[in-house]
Amino acid sequence: QVQLVESGGGLVQPGDSLTLSCTASGNIFRDNLMGWYRQAPGKDRDLVATITSGGRTNYADSVKGRFTISRDNAKNTVYLQMNSLKPEDTAGYYCRLYNGGLPYWGKGTLVTVSS
Repeated sequence: QVQLVESGGGLVQPGDSLTLSCTASGNIFRDNLMGWYRQAPGKDRDLVATITSGGRTNYADSVKGRFTISRDNAKNTVYLQMNSLKPEDTAGYYCRLYNGGLPYWGKGTLVTVSS
């Protein structure tokens, strides 16, 4: 059974930085895709960023230049470094692993950007 556990959310002010972490456990294949999605109240869950096992990244236009996704394959962990946070970044952030042809989701961590 594959499990994902996120951490690092919290309340920050506009312009602050925050780093999220997500660690996967279980039967993890070497080649997989990890990523972050977010969902604001009343809205759909949207892609934030993804990263392949080889390090190829993809970002939503709204976070390009502010967020950086990275991973540690030895630890099955993906990170999301978020800089210059804006109130519109407020959302539940969810880790997703695409592994062995199946998607797995974490339970999410809340990020609130407010003055």
